[in-house]
Amino acid sequence: MSLKEKLQQDWKDALKGRDKFKVNVISMAKAAILQIEKTKAVKLNDEEVIEVLAKEVKSRRDALLEFEKGKRQDLVDTANAEIEILMSYLPQQLTEDELKDIIKGAASEVGANSIKDMGKIMAAIMPKTKGRADNSMISSLVKEYLK
Repeated sequence: MSLKEKLQQDWKDALKGRDKFKVNVISMAKAAILQIEKTKAVKLNDEEVIEVLAKEVKSRRDALLEFEKGKRQDLVDTANAEIEILMSYLPQQLTEDELKDIIKGAASEVGANSIKDMGKIMAAIMPKTKGRADNSMISSLVKEYLK
């Protein structure tokens, strides 16, 4: 079963179970996928769907920071619940230690030894971590490694 099919099935199950919140979250994710498919006139494969879902999670995490600044606990709780639902469709997330190992391997692979080589390391890491780690976290770990 493809990821889009799983989303569709879970959406139907949530409708039957009268879980309006989950229905809305999955609907937003499906709409984001559909918009990209219509814009590019292609059918997205599972890897591309994972990218779209990762962007949805990232946008909610960004909004979460603003909600916390504004002391809006209701919106923080809603965003966290949405993130939790969307994360269930993404691959298992990498731990910080796993990311550090990937960074060390990529650094030795490209021969990086200064902050100027950050772009090279990031280019080597991104295909390995797509959808499995937050890019800002990867970036900060690479900077830490290169110091």
